[in-house]
Amino acid sequence: MSKDYQVRDINLAEEGQQKIEWVSGWMPVLNSLYKKFSSENNFKNKKVALCIHLEAKTAYLALTIQKLGAEVWITGSNPLSTKDEIAAALAKQGVHVFAKHAAAPEEYHSFIKSIVENNMDVIVDDGGDVCEFLQENPRYGVNLKGICEETTTGVNRLKELASTGKLLYPAIAVNDAKSKHLFDNRYGTGQSTWTAITHLTNLNVAGKTVVVAGYGWVGRGVAARAHGMGAEVIVTEIDPWKALEARMDGFRVMPMMKAAGEGDFFITTTGLSGVITTAHIQKMRSGAMLSNAGHFDFEIGGGIINIAGGLGHPVDIMDMSFSVQLGCINYFLSSEKQAPAVYRVPPEIDELVTREKLKVERIEIDS
Repeated sequence: MSKDYQVRDINLAEEGQQKIEWVSGWMPVLNSLYKKFSSENNFKNKKVALCIHLEAKTAYLALTIQKLGAEVWITGSNPLSTKDEIAAALAKQGVHVFAKHAAAPEEYHSFIKSIVENNMDVIVDDGGDVCEFLQENPRYGVNLKGICEETTTGVNRLKELASTGKLLYPAIAVNDAKSKHLFDNRYGTGQSTWTAITHLTNLNVAGKTVVVAGYGWVGRGVAARAHGMGAEVIVTEIDPWKALEARMDGFRVMPMMKAAGEGDFFITTTGLSGVITTAHIQKMRSGAMLSNAGHFDFEIGGGIINIAGGLGHPVDIMDMSFSVQLGCINYFLSSEKQAPAVYRVPPEIDELVTREKLKVERIEIDS
């Protein structure tokens, strides 16, 4: 058994707790599901691990799981997005935290081992790193009832394993829930990316040319927000359908090599490598701004702009995403162990979260 936590500075806990208390008041859907699940006792004495961007909103999810009766382990899915004050606050409240901002790769991988070595019942993953570790070290997954994967990139990694028959565990593609990707990926990343960029650069966006690499849900959100701020938007794509959709949404579409000479801001949103290369950078005008809003830092060699350079998604957007996560954790804990495969979010969970969101927004619809 590892020691209870490894954080940068436990004395930062009070600062972190203040931030967690702030977000707690803006997550009414998650609070509603907590009340619903608290009478079912599915979490009691269970072990849940989370590898997720470690900041105030995710901390509140971890504490909600703990309040439901589970023992919780957590690490950050990207060391550059880990907030040391949040890690300290969680450690103070009895969560097993293994996370430090800007941890070296070796330390990051040791943290992953630390959160799973006690044989978890359920794991929340963000990008697929924990799943990969368990695939290579199956002795730590003997009790595992399932993995709840948060991101597009992580779901793609799971589906690749499943397609070759190599996936060892059942997994739910949380990212594919309508109440997650339609709102989190699009509106959450769209707003938080531009909040971070404008805060870091103090530059006006109106009248500038913005190049968005990729037109998935994240790319759509980033492009729409740029357009709303008065920018001219160029989209680059490899998918012909998405390229045509971007054009019909009113954006210019062209190869990156051509767009490289026109942009003032470049934002990658693909989760892939080689999207912007040295050859592209050499064509960019002096002073062009380059940033990454995709999952991995290998897109351009930099961390995720909206988290590493900002506060991450708006709290009321993440309220929905984490409510889906909580619902999926409850589903695994209350079900018999299933065969290794990638499963959809149960439709009743997806609809429950959306209807709860409508309720807190005081929106009525027809039946």
